[in-house]
Amino acid sequence: MGTKNQSMISFACCFVMFAEWRLFSCPGDAMSWEIPPYLCIPAAELGRGQPVKVHVAGDAGLLAQQMAADMLGEMRAAAEHGRGAVLIVPVGPVDQFPILADMINRERFACRNVTLINMDEYLTDDDRWIPLDHPLSFRAFMQRLFYDRLDPELSPRDQNRVFPDPERPQQIQQIIADRGGVDACFGGIGINGHIAFNEPPADDQPIGVSEFAELPTRVLTLTRETRTINSVTVGGEISIIPRRAVTVGMNECLAARRMRFYCNRPWQSAVVRRVLHGPITPQCPASLLRLHGDASITMTDYVAQPPQIQLR
Repeated sequence: MGTKNQSMISFACCFVMFAEWRLFSCPGDAMSWEIPPYLCIPAAELGRGQPVKVHVAGDAGLLAQQMAADMLGEMRAAAEHGRGAVLIVPVGPVDQFPILADMINRERFACRNVTLINMDEYLTDDDRWIPLDHPLSFRAFMQRLFYDRLDPELSPRDQNRVFPDPERPQQIQQIIADRGGVDACFGGIGINGHIAFNEPPADDQPIGVSEFAELPTRVLTLTRETRTINSVTVGGEISIIPRRAVTVGMNECLAARRMRFYCNRPWQSAVVRRVLHGPITPQCPASLLRLHGDASITMTDYVAQPPQIQLR
């Protein structure tokens, strides 16, 4: 990463030392609990005093429309400068890709030179891509829900449809360098604050903010939190969620010129508050968005509302 980002990270490391959890009472409550105070931040104050821009897009359908429009906007902007955009993209959120394909087809926008680098893919226990016929294959999802829906005359060339390869993870950095850098990194945020599959470090493996920010594309073991929440969205069976994955690194994500993240799950109400107003720490990887010069989080109206911490 550049000198500017390194300086920002160094400053953040000093600042984080003073962050602490404390007893906090939400307005109107009769008692106090040991919870982080950011959970009570109202929607209108999300992101206040932070460098990350916050947008509220309405419901999940409108958020998907906005995400698709933002991705196409990046492609158009690069085309105006005579080159193909380079984007890091997620599979989750998922609804934007059919919308984006429809937009491209309708506008007859040629994206043959656009490079889409998918953030991650699940792996088998021996660290190979899960097969394309696996119901959770990200590669199959992208083919089925995006590439197959595009007019072949408009679709990105095969060599521009990139997934990190567990056998050659360093290839991602070379592809990015060859194409002049990443215009924008798009993504969602996991329940533990991960971006892509950059999981928080284990308690017995401490790592500083600067070192975490430099982690490259790599193979890793998914946390139980990630496997559990991912199982909720695919039928509730945790045993089908692979234990291993390959992910584009924090280094490649943070080096993008722009970072654009989107949240549409109800449980992300708490996560976005931790990301925006909790400590900047590897324990919440998306909190490092606050070290980037051009980052935004777009969320649904229900994610913007404070979480209701209660039994129900």
